[in-house]
Amino acid sequence: MNTTRTLCFVIAALSSYAALVYRLCQARRSWRDGAYRTLIATLLLQCLTFTMGALAMGGGPLLGVGNLAVLLMHLSAVAFCVSAQIILLRWAAADEVAVRKTRYWLITGITLDVLLAALFLLADGTARPASDFDGTSEPLLLTYLLAFIVSQAIPCVTIYLQCGPYARMTDNASLRQALRLLSVTAVVLFLYCLARTVNILTAASGVDIGAWKVAASVFSAAGIVMLSLSLTNSSWGPGATRLLEWAHTYRSYRALYPLWRDLYESSPDIALEPPGASVSDLDYRLHRRVVEIRDGWRDLRPYIDRTTHGGCDPDKDVSAELRQAFTEAARIKQALQAKLTGTVPRDNKDAGDFDDRDTNNFAAELAWLTQVAAAYSKLGKAS
Repeated sequence: MNTTRTLCFVIAALSSYAALVYRLCQARRSWRDGAYRTLIATLLLQCLTFTMGALAMGGGPLLGVGNLAVLLMHLSAVAFCVSAQIILLRWAAADEVAVRKTRYWLITGITLDVLLAALFLLADGTARPASDFDGTSEPLLLTYLLAFIVSQAIPCVTIYLQCGPYARMTDNASLRQALRLLSVTAVVLFLYCLARTVNILTAASGVDIGAWKVAASVFSAAGIVMLSLSLTNSSWGPGATRLLEWAHTYRSYRALYPLWRDLYESSPDIALEPPGASVSDLDYRLHRRVVEIRDGWRDLRPYIDRTTHGGCDPDKDVSAELRQAFTEAARIKQALQAKLTGTVPRDNKDAGDFDDRDTNNFAAELAWLTQVAAAYSKLGKAS
C-alpha cells in the first residue's frame, strides 16, 4: 500500500514539475504579467507540496527533524491552494475585485499555516511515529489533521462554485476550457478530501478499511495531474484543439473514400485535380471530396432506380435518416452497375429533382454523406 501511495506522490510531483518547466519556458515574454508570476508561484508550491509528500513516505527525518517533511507538505499545500484560488481570481475577476479577494485569501492562508504549525508543535509532531499522521485518536494531532483537510476542502468548493460562472462570462475559448477542467479538478480533489477524512476518522476509531485507504492518494494524484493540465491549458489548449479538429477532418476524409473512389472510377471528370495520398491542406481536400461525391452522384441520375430500397434490416429499430442513408447507398451501388452495363431503369431519377440536402450547411452535408458512405461500405462487405 505504501508503494502505491509513494507512486501517487511521485506522479503528482512529476506532473507538477512538468507544468512548471513548461510555463518557465514562457518567462521571457510573460514575466511582467502579474497573473503569470502568480501562476509560477502556484506551480512552485505545488512542486514543493508533492516533493515533501514523496520524502515523507520514506519515513526518515528531514534535516534531522522528525516529520518535518509532513509539516512542510501540509503548510505548502495550504499555500498552494490559496495561490490556486488567487490565480483563478486573476484569470476571471475584475482588477479591483481580484485585489480585494486576493488580500482576503492571503490573510486566510497565513492564518491557517500558523494554526497548523502551532497544532503540530503542541501535539509534539516531531516525536510521533509517521503512521500517526494517517489517523490517530490523540486529540491535538487529530485536530491538526482535520484542520488541514478543511483547509483543502474549502478552496475546492469555492473554486468549483466560481469556475462555472467565470467560464460562461469569458469569450476566450482556451480560458473557458481551462476553467471547465479546473472545475472538474476541484471535484476530484474534494473527493480526495472526503477519502482522507474517512481514513483519518476510521484510524482514530480503530477501524481498518484495508486497501480503501489508498483511494485518497489516487484521487490526489489524479486531481493534481488535471490541475497541472488546467494551469497550462492556455498554452497547449489551442494546439490540442486544432489537432483534434484535424483528426476529425481526416477521419471524415477517410470515411468518404470508398464512396468517392467508386464514383470517381465511374466518372473521372468529377476530380478537379489528380487523386493523391497527401493530406496537406486537408480542409480543402475534404471540401473537394464532398463536391466530387455530389457531382458523381448527379452523373448517376439516369441510372438511379427510384424503386430500389433495402440495405437495412426492416425489423431493426433504426432512425429514419439512417434507413434513408442505406437506401441511397443501395441506389448508388445499383446505379454504378447499371451505368457499367448501359442499363437505364424505367423509373429513374433523371426525370425528377435530385434529392439534395442543405448544401449551404457544410457540416450537415458532411455528416449526411458520411452516413451514406458508411452504409455504402457495409453494403460492399455484405455483397
